[in-house]
Amino acid sequence: MGMVIAAAHTATHHGTGPASAVELASRAARACLSQAQVSPSSVGVLINVGVYRESNTFEPALAALVQKEVGINLDYIADPAPAAGFSFDLMNGACGVLNAVQLAQSLLGTGSAERVLITAADVHPGGDARRDPDYPYADLAGALLLQRSADPDAGFGPVSVYSGDGPGDTEGYLDTAAMGSDGRSRITVRRTEGHGERRSALATACAVGYAREHGIDLDRTLVVGPRTGEDPSAGQDIGAGEPHTAAPILGYLQALAAPRPEDCDRLLMVAAGAGPSAACVAYRPEGW
Repeated sequence: MGMVIAAAHTATHHGTGPASAVELASRAARACLSQAQVSPSSVGVLINVGVYRESNTFEPALAALVQKEVGINLDYIADPAPAAGFSFDLMNGACGVLNAVQLAQSLLGTGSAERVLITAADVHPGGDARRDPDYPYADLAGALLLQRSADPDAGFGPVSVYSGDGPGDTEGYLDTAAMGSDGRSRITVRRTEGHGERRSALATACAVGYAREHGIDLDRTLVVGPRTGEDPSAGQDIGAGEPHTAAPILGYLQALAAPRPEDCDRLLMVAAGAGPSAACVAYRPEGW
């Protein structure tokens, strides 16, 4: 019995007010539940993997704030069925969604939860990535609702994590010496020249290694890898910058929306980022 994506959705910021990671993640999560036609109380665990947040918020865990906004089992005494809701943050940059998929496989496989909701949202600390040309990421959120499937041929394969060679070439941090009075609205992101090419090379090497390790025919596989917001084939306006933690969710939705290549019978989701590190997982949607 495999684990499948029951629903997936993204949320973007195009309003006049400041962007909020909690609001965007909650909006994507509610859209997932509506698409799957299930209530918030049916979610046993919520895992939030976003990194960049409004006002550089570190505590409390944003997962708890998203859980509150979505209304997932807020009172385990008054509403104990089907189970008390549990939420936590998991922060591993671009690989976060696939790390969360791996955790969800264990939770669903052991019966610890009936459904797991993954949210990923990044926003500029100042509230609008469009106003900061030096900030590389889009104000973007995504959500995946995962559950077990009776289809033995559908679902996720094992998640594999890889470490790249050489030092990390991407870092985001608070420069306390330069923060000043408006430090909560600033973030420093440094990426060395050629980081995009190195990220693509790492993603490619990991995809090939994963396919070899698990006996996957890449000629019959649609690879969903790192993409940029400037990619004209992306087919969706995500505003300024490129997707970060929500990139695998955006890529999955774009892959489903595009015509499926002949003989393609699965997806291979690949994420690569700071570390350098990468993660891969094969996925076959129900009905493929």
